[in-house]
Amino acid sequence: MTESKAMILGCAGKSLTDDEIRFYRDERPWGFILFARNIGEPQQISDLVASMRDTVGRPEAPVFIDQEGGRVQRLRPPIAPNYPAGASVGALYREDREAGLRAAWLLARLHAFDLLRFGITADCLPVLDVPIEGASDVIGSRAYGKDPETVAALGGAAAEGLLSGGVLPVMKHMPGHGRAFSDTHFELPTVDTPLGELRRHDFAPFKALNHLPIGMTAHVVYSAIDPTAPATTSEKVVREIIRGEIGFDGLLVSDDTSMKALSGDFPEKAAAILAAGVDIVLHCNGVMQEMSGIASLTKPLAGKSLARAERALSYIKDRDQAAETEVRAEFARYFEAVA
Repeated sequence: MTESKAMILGCAGKSLTDDEIRFYRDERPWGFILFARNIGEPQQISDLVASMRDTVGRPEAPVFIDQEGGRVQRLRPPIAPNYPAGASVGALYREDREAGLRAAWLLARLHAFDLLRFGITADCLPVLDVPIEGASDVIGSRAYGKDPETVAALGGAAAEGLLSGGVLPVMKHMPGHGRAFSDTHFELPTVDTPLGELRRHDFAPFKALNHLPIGMTAHVVYSAIDPTAPATTSEKVVREIIRGEIGFDGLLVSDDTSMKALSGDFPEKAAAILAAGVDIVLHCNGVMQEMSGIASLTKPLAGKSLARAERALSYIKDRDQAAETEVRAEFARYFEAVA
C-alpha cells in the first residue's frame, strides 16, 4: 500500500471537487478534518466522509472534527443538540465532584454517538488549557476550570467517554494555551511566565493525561523555554517539554497551519513543524493552493511517527454497549436543556 503523508487536510465544501479528489489521491494525507462549512444534512456528511477515505484507499483513515460543546461545535441542531461548554461542566464539578465527572463522561459519550453515525472517528477534545485572568477569550468557556486539578480530572473523564464510544480523543493545546493574551487565529502570542509556574499550572493536566493517544500543539511562544519559536515549530519545546517533562509519547499533531500565528509560506510552515519533531501537520481551511504548499514539503509517515500513528488508531476499539437513549436521559438530568 502506498505510504501516507504526515498531514491531516480539510476540504472546501460539502462534497469533494474533482480537483480535491485528484489531489488527495496523489498526495495521500493520513487523515482529514471537517468544519461547519462541510456540514449539511446527514446523508451528505456520511457521503463526504466515505469519499474522503475512498480517495486514499484506506477505510481506517481517521476523520477529525472539533466537537466540544458551547461555541466550538461543528455539528449543530438538527444534526446534534447544542451541548454545554466545558466551563458549565466545570461549574457542576465544583458543586458536586462525582456529578461533574459523570457529566463530562456522558457528554463525551454523546459526542461519540453523534460522530460515529457519520464515520467521524476523532474528536479534538479534551481542552486541557488552564486559563488565567485577563487571557484571550480564545479558550475562555471552553476550559473546564482555572485550576489544573479540575481540568485534568474532567479532561480525563471526557477522554474516557470518547474512547468508550469508539472515538479518538485529541488533547489540546500542548503544552498549554491558557496564558495567551491574543488569539492565535490572528497573531502569535508570547508567554513570559517562568518555567516553574508553567510546570505547576499549565503543563500539569497534560502530564496527568500523557497516556492519551493524540495531542495537539499550541501556536504560542514560551519565552522561558524558546524565546523565538512557538511550540508548534520549536524543537526545544517538543523535545524537552512535551516529550520530556510532560512525558507524552503519543501522536503529536500541529494546530491548524492556516491560522495566522505561524510565519512563513506554507511549505516553510510544514518543514518547520516536522523539523521540530511534530508528527503530523494539520491544515484545515481547504484552500487548494495552501494545501499544495503543505504537501510539497510534507514527508511520508515513517519511523516513530508512523508507529505513533498506528498506535493511536489501535485505540479505536469496539464501542461499549451503552444505549444512546439512556445516556441522553442521564445527561439531561445534569443539563435539562439538552435532551
